[in-house]
Amino acid sequence: MKRHFLILLSIFFIAITSFAQQAKYVFFFIGDGMGVNQVQGTEMYLGEIQGKIGTSPLLFTQFPYMTVATTFSTSSGITDSAASGTALATGIKTQNGTLGLKPDLKTPVNSIAVWAKKAGKKVGICTSVGVDNATPAAFYAHQVKRSSYYNIGLDLIKAKFDYYGGSDFVQPTDKTNPQAETLYNLAKKAGFTIARGYNEYLQKSKNAKNIILLQPAGAKDINEFPYAIDRQHGDMTLEEQTKAGLDFLMKDNKKGFFFMVEGGEIDHACHGNDGATMIHEIIDFDNAIRIAYNFYLKHPRETLIVITADHETGGFVLGNGVYALNLKALASQKVSQDKFTEIINNMRKESKDQVSWGTMKQTLSKYFGFWNSVTLTPQQEKELKKAYDDSFGNQAVKMDENMYSKNEPIAAAARKIINDIAMVSWASYAHSGGYVPVYAIGIGANLFHAKTDNAEIPIKIAHVAGYTIIP
Repeated sequence: MKRHFLILLSIFFIAITSFAQQAKYVFFFIGDGMGVNQVQGTEMYLGEIQGKIGTSPLLFTQFPYMTVATTFSTSSGITDSAASGTALATGIKTQNGTLGLKPDLKTPVNSIAVWAKKAGKKVGICTSVGVDNATPAAFYAHQVKRSSYYNIGLDLIKAKFDYYGGSDFVQPTDKTNPQAETLYNLAKKAGFTIARGYNEYLQKSKNAKNIILLQPAGAKDINEFPYAIDRQHGDMTLEEQTKAGLDFLMKDNKKGFFFMVEGGEIDHACHGNDGATMIHEIIDFDNAIRIAYNFYLKHPRETLIVITADHETGGFVLGNGVYALNLKALASQKVSQDKFTEIINNMRKESKDQVSWGTMKQTLSKYFGFWNSVTLTPQQEKELKKAYDDSFGNQAVKMDENMYSKNEPIAAAARKIINDIAMVSWASYAHSGGYVPVYAIGIGANLFHAKTDNAEIPIKIAHVAGYTIIP
């Protein structure tokens, strides 16, 4: 029934767009976990930094067309990234945890990236997390379990899109078969060039036919780029991934391209309820979109840019019971809570687990502004001291766990208190069923003006671009 509806929808869109010029160049940006409040919170934070009540707009929120989308899967009112990624990629909803398969968990479905490839377009897929993570994988993989990383990597190689980018392969070896070749070797045998870091991309891209751009060698975490708030010189950025992808897709290109870019770490920050880190990730996402927007300005009659999210994460709310906001307080946070946990771990090693409360107060002041730019109530200071005692009281430490990280009690307490001072709230460490925003500019952007569902978005893009929808 759903398929019949989508076919009728397709016929309708063909009718209303047949007179228009097709989009030769398509950018599809997905802010993982980026709900409506995450976007507005970032803009209000930027406004407060400028000394005003109100918003200072991001680039993508100024695009002429905006709406909201629902995100439920076939198995739940609250989706995961695999099911929502599949909907955004294929126009077909499926069960949570599943990639590129119908709800029967057997029948594979093709993505808009495949439709574009069949139409003669070049195709790029990149992200700030693992290149085989759920959202990017939804555009090329067909797996019952999103955790089947090695098999997802095999699907990536088989799809053989022109450009892939990400932090790395999450599982480059087959844990069930020690004799199996690594994904790196298999990719090279299939004709891929692997580049590590933007500078190496510049060296290798000229002679490459297909390329996979990963973090520089020696990166600490293969699962994701360092958060924007923690970034050091030489760290890979989503902006670099987008710039490299656009450069590569335009090489000897006469027919156009489809390019999906995921801001994957917005979700990771929201899973940790880390407001300051989330805001920096959304600003970073906006910087990547600027690469596409500058391209659009040169090709306004041939380009479509669509931005959305796969789901909302954390149940983020602007407010905590008081009719006020103090978002500028988040500017005093200088590192993510994950990085602060790393800092504490280093302090443990250097002091042989003998970190004084006075030293910890200095460290909290340095990285969160407490007792300096941020005033604490006696109760908040009491909470920090208790967390310090839990961390350094000669007992087993109970870490604060979310989907992507485990944090020291003192790091989690500092994050919670800076959120409270900023007057923002979180419902959970998980996803919610809230609306996600949709923004569009360029050829066919007018189709994104009314409430929609995530599975309808790729169908609309395909018609604007002239792709044949292949089941």
